[in-house]
Amino acid sequence: MRATTLGALFCLALTQTPADAASKQVRIAYVEWADAVVATNILKLALEEKGYEVKTIPLAAAAMWQAVATGDADASVAAWLPVTQAAYYEKLKNRLELLGPNVTGAKIGWAVPASSSLNSIEDLKTKSADVGGQVIGIDPGAGIMKSSEAAIKAYDLPVKLVDGSDATMTSALKDAVRQKKDIVVTAWTPHWMFARYELKYLADPKKAFGDDESVNTLARKGLKDDMPEVYAILKKFKLSVSEEEAVMAENEEKGAKPAETAAKWIAKNRSTVDGWLK
Repeated sequence: MRATTLGALFCLALTQTPADAASKQVRIAYVEWADAVVATNILKLALEEKGYEVKTIPLAAAAMWQAVATGDADASVAAWLPVTQAAYYEKLKNRLELLGPNVTGAKIGWAVPASSSLNSIEDLKTKSADVGGQVIGIDPGAGIMKSSEAAIKAYDLPVKLVDGSDATMTSALKDAVRQKKDIVVTAWTPHWMFARYELKYLADPKKAFGDDESVNTLARKGLKDDMPEVYAILKKFKLSVSEEEAVMAENEEKGAKPAETAAKWIAKNRSTVDGWLK
């Protein structure tokens, strides 16, 4: 009888454990931008509190959207709309679910030190030499880079858009601030550089960068039925610009670890997180 019972239990484990384990696995895709790193790590820890095994998948923006659309990722909290990632949304909107904003008051554009004599993008038509005829950008193909190219054409500016990465852009900004030199960089809010340096956006009268944006949550088709608890948490997950920028700034400190700064934020904002998890 004992052997039979053990055998039955073993067979039951073989048939149920993989499915049970799979039902507790959540895959979150994100772009390795400072704001997405913060939001993704906070969400990861929150889901782990509910017993989920969470895998975070860093991807380029186009691949992030594609991963959610194909079901290779369950969700993402790093979708910038309505302008920055509009092309991805238009292409894939019927293959995924847009759950709505998790951060509002987001913005993209060009930023300069607060002390700069530049106040508008239009000023670069006559003062491009003040910044070496350059706008320092991030990775080529990013939505803000496409908007920057459009801005150069719209304003007919004698400047070159220099591609690189978030890291190279912020490094150039740091050097310029330290040397008290002028510089124009591609910028977005939330970003830690606004918590670290005194900066201002250049006015954009032609609306080349659009109006305020939001950072949105995406879910794969079927997630609501497969993982209703995860879906409900994703629907309620929200952060403020100031909260993200503060954690981003912490992440830039030497030796900082995003998982640890996310845990600190959760500890300080227990009631907010509990609201997501109820």
